[in-house]
Amino acid sequence: MSQPETKVSLTGIKPTGEPHLGNLIGAIRPALELVDQFESIYFIADYHALTTERDPELLRHYSRSVAATWLAAGLDPSRTTFYRQSDVPEVFELMWVLSCVTGKGLMNRAHAYKAARDRNLEAGEDPDAGVNMGLFNYPVLMAVDILAMESDVIPVGKDQVQHVEYAADIAGSFNHFYGDTYSFTIPEAIIPEGTSAQTLPGLDGRKMSKSYDNTIPLFLPEAELKKLVRRIPTDSTPVSEPKDPDSSAVFQLFEQFAAPADAAETRKRLEEGGLGWGELKNQLFGVLDEHLAPLRARYDELMEPGSELDAVLAEGAEKARQRAGRVLRRVRGAVGIAGSA
Repeated sequence: MSQPETKVSLTGIKPTGEPHLGNLIGAIRPALELVDQFESIYFIADYHALTTERDPELLRHYSRSVAATWLAAGLDPSRTTFYRQSDVPEVFELMWVLSCVTGKGLMNRAHAYKAARDRNLEAGEDPDAGVNMGLFNYPVLMAVDILAMESDVIPVGKDQVQHVEYAADIAGSFNHFYGDTYSFTIPEAIIPEGTSAQTLPGLDGRKMSKSYDNTIPLFLPEAELKKLVRRIPTDSTPVSEPKDPDSSAVFQLFEQFAAPADAAETRKRLEEGGLGWGELKNQLFGVLDEHLAPLRARYDELMEPGSELDAVLAEGAEKARQRAGRVLRRVRGAVGIAGSA
């Protein structure tokens, strides 16, 4: 009896800022947990970042930084295809082909585009003011990222499910026209579950997010990390009084990184009274630094000029190009473009 074929899981990472604790807990760890279940492919979506990033030096830095972050966090390039989107030109030829079978009406309903139009209308401006074609065509490029790698499953948050649905719709449209010759795999979204997929509170108590400017960067020097932890707001409940752990951003962060027994003991002390916020912040700093110090050292090593980072990405790009090239040749043959052999 033959073994079932391993499905392909794809994750894209947009390089638009410094990685933070929320990325580690909400995206990186859940994605790395899937390596044991799927053939895994991860890529740095640097061309996607061009819709908003206009500083070439920053884009280069963020692309390397994100790649170094995932490797420092435990991504094993011997088990995972890991590459930069810009190193796989086949993606962009495929984007034109799939743009030609994608309805404009579908793009009109994309969340990001609709949100931009709604903001403009509320401000009394032209609906498309400030909207570039990169933003409008973003779902097509994302669909191609998925389809070029023959992906079966895409782990995403709930707010990203539409992108995977669009990829499935676009694949279906291509298959309708050309399926007798070549058919794309129809991908599906999966939403990681469990504690590792929880969101973290930021410095102001809201969800940790770059858009709120409330993040705790992953690789801050020890002294700066301690300062940020001390800045997390708390109420004025006296040390001796009971406190609600579940309403405390400090405890929620501590609970994610502390050993279960330590988290349980700290919860008990807060509920009974006798543990002050200052002491809890010291505990949080201690457990964060314990977890992040080895990641920080590995990250700094990878970010040095001449590190193995570029070789890892080059090797991953070669694997990705082989895969995308195979798909492109079949697509060229299906649509009738010369040089499809």
